[in-house]
Amino acid sequence: QVQLVESGGGLVQPGGSLRLSCAASGRRFSRYIMGWYRQAPGKQRELVATITTSGRTDYADSVEGRFTISRDNAKSTGYLQMNSLKPEDTALYYCKLTGSIFEYWGQGTQVTVSS
Repeated sequence: QVQLVESGGGLVQPGGSLRLSCAASGRRFSRYIMGWYRQAPGKQRELVATITTSGRTDYADSVEGRFTISRDNAKSTGYLQMNSLKPEDTALYYCKLTGSIFEYWGQGTQVTVSS
């Protein structure tokens, strides 16, 4: 069983930055694909970025060039650096670990971009 705890969300002005963290309990963090997702009010949850066990990254078109996903396997922690934030980035952000059999979700951290 793996538990995920996101942190780092908050209120930021347009053009600002935030860094989200996803801390995982248990072992074998390095064996999971890690992803960040978000869900805005009234919308479906969408994929933001993923990072594989080998460090390959992929991004949604809407965040490409502004967001950076990374992971520190020694700390069992993943990150999402978000720059040049826009009001449309406002959402509840979740991290997810995907293994060969199981997947795990965190509870989410709120990001609000507003002046």
